Amino acid sequence: MRFLRVVVIIAVVLGALFAGVDRWAVNYAENRLAERIQARQGLAGSTEVDIHGFPFLTQALSHELDRVDVKLTGVEAVSDGRRTRLSQLDAGFRGVRLNGDYSGGTAQRAEGTALVTYKDLTEASQTGVTVTYGGAPGKVKVTAALEVLGRKLAPSVVSTVALVDAPGGGKMVRVRADDVPGEGLPGIESAVRKKTDFDRRLDSGLPSGLKLTALTSDESGVHLTLSGTDVVLAGS
Repeated sequence: MRFLRVVVIIAVVLGALFAGVDRWAVNYAENRLAERIQARQGLAGSTEVDIHGFPFLTQALSHELDRVDVKLTGVEAVSDGRRTRLSQLDAGFRGVRLNGDYSGGTAQRAEGTALVTYKDLTEASQTGVTVTYGGAPGKVKVTAALEVLGRKLAPSVVSTVALVDAPGGGKMVRVRADDVPGEGLPGIESAVRKKTDFDRRLDSGLPSGLKLTALTSDESGVHLTLSGTDVVLAGS
């Protein structure tokens, strides 16, 4: 019995030591991976990485991670010189195959969500309009400032924000007014729509392989759904 007690104590101590080393290793890996992602995406904000599964060391030795969750803030997508900021992007990467030098990896599949606030959508319009919630999912309110026939106007329109096919492939966010005040009057509709209607691509700001698949809106902003296969998590 004494011998068994000693064996149990040794096993517990070794287990605790292994768990401690494994925890240190996963924390180190999360920080390094976060740095790689931060550099790859050129983020102005922050990056948080959470590697799931225990023990981590056996996963690392096999170069296979079951699941990695990533939270990005301050993601900027640039297309045709126009910037669109994603306030937050959360993504879960499954079946991550690590590079030989552990500098990054590629996920078999990934899913996530992203948020574009109304402040960021206002800035993305680049037409001087103000964008707010439109009172229903998929709707936004766009207020413009313009001058028509010497009169200064500030019309507000309810617009549909949708995800549409982009020229050359991929998806883009489209904002289009449902109805325009003075619609049908010469010059009025075109002047208003020139301010209120706009398209923005976001592909360039996403991890390679992650695509936009759905969109909706609520009081906090425009919510994007993303998914993809063979998604690049990070690299050297």
